[in-house]
Amino acid sequence: MALMNSVISWLMKKRLHQIELFMKYPHEVQQEWFKKLISNGADTEWGKKYNYKNIKSVEDFRSNVPISDYDALKPYIDRLRSGEQNILWNTDVKWFAKSAGTTSDKSKYIPVTEESLEECHYKAGKDMLSIYFNNNPESIFFDGKGLALGGSQKISEFNNSEYYEGDLSAIIIHNLPYWAEFVRVPKRKVALLENWETKIDIMAETTKDHDVTNLSGVPSWTLLLLKRILKITGKNNILEVWPNLEVFFHGGVNFDPYRKQFDELIPSKKMIYMNTYNASEGFFGIQRGNKADDLLLMLDYGVYYEFLPLDRLHDENPKTIGLKEVKLNTNYALVISTNAGLWRYLIGDTVEFTSLLPYRIRITGRTKNFINAFGEELIIDNAEAALKAACLKHKAVINEYTAAPLYLEGDKKAAHEWIIEFETPPGDLKKFTRTLDNRLKSINSDYEAKRSHNILLNKPKVIPVPKGTFYKWMKKKGKLGGQNKVPRLSNNRNYIDDILDTL
Repeated sequence: MALMNSVISWLMKKRLHQIELFMKYPHEVQQEWFKKLISNGADTEWGKKYNYKNIKSVEDFRSNVPISDYDALKPYIDRLRSGEQNILWNTDVKWFAKSAGTTSDKSKYIPVTEESLEECHYKAGKDMLSIYFNNNPESIFFDGKGLALGGSQKISEFNNSEYYEGDLSAIIIHNLPYWAEFVRVPKRKVALLENWETKIDIMAETTKDHDVTNLSGVPSWTLLLLKRILKITGKNNILEVWPNLEVFFHGGVNFDPYRKQFDELIPSKKMIYMNTYNASEGFFGIQRGNKADDLLLMLDYGVYYEFLPLDRLHDENPKTIGLKEVKLNTNYALVISTNAGLWRYLIGDTVEFTSLLPYRIRITGRTKNFINAFGEELIIDNAEAALKAACLKHKAVINEYTAAPLYLEGDKKAAHEWIIEFETPPGDLKKFTRTLDNRLKSINSDYEAKRSHNILLNKPKVIPVPKGTFYKWMKKKGKLGGQNKVPRLSNNRNYIDDILDTL
């Protein structure tokens, strides 16, 4: 294994030359990918509709092709899922990454092509390791096993077994080469189990006796697994189980709220936490240094980037800018065109640049109010619909509300906490809360998965407050007036704790 570790680490480092190339020539690399994407899209239905064959420049592209969100692309994606091809991309689309839904749907289905798997997601995995080995030349990463904790449920076959849908992590695991089974745990059949309660138990039992050197996954689910392993083994911390553990590759949600718990479970100053920016739509950023708090924007993954200043987000014809025009410490909505057939797609994330040479970014939030502390991707439309249903059923009327995450603490489960100022309170607050919870499950598949068997998220906690509470809080903040609004959903507890302090 020591020899294998040396050979693989040498191969990984070779990729560093290409990373350094796009860092040195970012605009040339992005222009090259722009041309490739337009060429591949030219003979598709979408490309013919927007006259791709006559697009000679980025300016032509922006003039011809509208910015789209998922709802705009959904009719095309639905046809792809029914078996039609050459609609958004010129090679067959057989995989669809299932993620949290939009206003009108419980789930989104993002196309995943062979090109996006190979040139984006798998290349990102190699780059993650290349950067890691460059930073940590004494690593014994491949002397042990990697534990990959996927985010979700199952691969579903449909349409005569020719097309598949599932969580992106499940799609990636399903398509890994056979040799990957020798360097990772658990076995593929365990990693792809649908029932999370069963999967966590089996993973804990089957991985505790391996020499695990590296972890990858979403922080909340990984914490759950680590705590289960400690309970099974009776050990005090994870280093007593896996003494050679050296790195955790994480992404999906903000890591800061979880850091303290990880430090307690893995009491090692040498432990490295490496952040990534990946989504069903693509892989966009990797932490470059062991202690960095921003991400290197990856420019050669078959993704062409545009950036929409937030003050233009709601313009009738919003105008994007390219890499050459971005400024530091300014919030932009991310717009991408990809080798999975997403064209000028408004992904919903906002970023700011922390460096322009090379281009490094920090994720700052979403274009809509949201809670995504545990991978549940709860958006404002979900909240409004669920509250409306609960109020209608229980004859309640709401003046104001806000919601935020309750984080994992000790043996306590995570949850969402809602502060609600009722004009007319429900007759039974417990039943109101149950309806709110059930409605959220029915309209958001990621929330439903996290709530399953209370394994990660406990039932919501609703705190009714006296009339006038939000008015007093807004007055205290100097935010009275029609242009100021109560933040409905927040991914941190800054607002909700401040309101609770006023009670």
